[in-house]
Amino acid sequence: MKKNRHLTQEERNIIEQRLIRKDSFKSIGRELGKDPTTIAKEIRNHIQFRKTGCYGRSFNDCLIRKDCTARHLCGNRKCNRYCCFCNAHPCSALCPDYHQQICSRLSKPPYVCNACDDKRSCTLEKRIYSAIYAQREYEAVRSESRQGIQLTEEEALRLDSLISPLLMKGQSLHHICVNHADEIMLNERSLYNYVDSGIFAAKNIDMPRVVRMGRRKKKRDHFKVDKKCRIGRSYQDFLLFMAESPGLPIVEMDSLEGRKGGKVLLTLHFTIPQLMLAFIRDANTSQSVIDIFNRLCLDLSPDIFCGLFQVLLGDNGSEFSNPSAIETDLHGSRRTRVFYCDPQAPYQKGAAENNHTLIRRIIPKGTSLDSFTQEDITLTMNHINSYGRPNLGDKTPYKVFASLYGEDFLRRMGAKLIPPDKVTLRPSLLKK
Repeated sequence: MKKNRHLTQEERNIIEQRLIRKDSFKSIGRELGKDPTTIAKEIRNHIQFRKTGCYGRSFNDCLIRKDCTARHLCGNRKCNRYCCFCNAHPCSALCPDYHQQICSRLSKPPYVCNACDDKRSCTLEKRIYSAIYAQREYEAVRSESRQGIQLTEEEALRLDSLISPLLMKGQSLHHICVNHADEIMLNERSLYNYVDSGIFAAKNIDMPRVVRMGRRKKKRDHFKVDKKCRIGRSYQDFLLFMAESPGLPIVEMDSLEGRKGGKVLLTLHFTIPQLMLAFIRDANTSQSVIDIFNRLCLDLSPDIFCGLFQVLLGDNGSEFSNPSAIETDLHGSRRTRVFYCDPQAPYQKGAAENNHTLIRRIIPKGTSLDSFTQEDITLTMNHINSYGRPNLGDKTPYKVFASLYGEDFLRRMGAKLIPPDKVTLRPSLLKK
């Protein structure tokens, strides 16, 4: 039996063909000279999710779709079709009675729909093992595993709290490594690289003997919690997903910094009504982002959260590099989908970037956020969301959002409509 060898494209092709033939994992493993658990892990690690319907019926994974008689949920009174047959407006986005159904067969081997006899008549989400897709994912993981910083987020924070204060006192990394060898457990060269990459609060300028000369530009190492986070979540995957599920609400997420190392904002921008929410965080970590989404899910109830935050589009910042924790709730159920813009392509979520210019009118760039509370940030966003936009027919994002989704969500978020003449977009708004 072949051990410690990666699967090849040819072997993945055989796995896909044998799944269609309904062979067991044991027989596939015997043919390839692999353990059956290797075949099972390969399939489960490279499942491709497809929201496709069947002949004559669009995708619909609602539990009551077969008996549903709802109409006109989108507001179009001229439409004579039942909403469960509509391609333009999925039930999950509009129907208050929507409950997702996942096929019970997918919880046991073979975990995919490749050989399912009901696939041609099923409107649920399909899970497919594709040899080409699996090989592409494998190659991406192999490439990304050799890049970036080899630290967990918790380890980086621990080292930062130990090393940065000592560097700022004028100590050298060599002196710190000698006196804290049992706590650091890394070589000196690695620490120099981490400081140079901006992982710690201390910078090269805090080390007087580090040569400060012009260097050739090179690709910066990016600190990622999960190096596989972009696999299946790239901007091209986002465009494909939206083509298969048109009409889903899109929320663009981003971070807005004050001073380096201080508090930072998480902004969530609903693209169609142009309403933006902002939440203050003590540090720009992935866990702080996860905590906000967990709190939103609990405060709003899972049904409301899943209806409003169906698709999240973010950049490649390390704070968004743990997508699986954002996509699933505390019980492990899927609540949203996360996708990433291409590197160096902020225009792909230009709506959020444009709205940040309004925040900068009130909180100029470089202003520390450490003295602000969540109440200050909520007040800021209330004034911004009460500011009329020409491309909304001079209506405010608050009113457009309320007309689409109701005011209950806004009230729960502490959002209020500011009278037009009292809208203030100057730093004086937060002067105490």
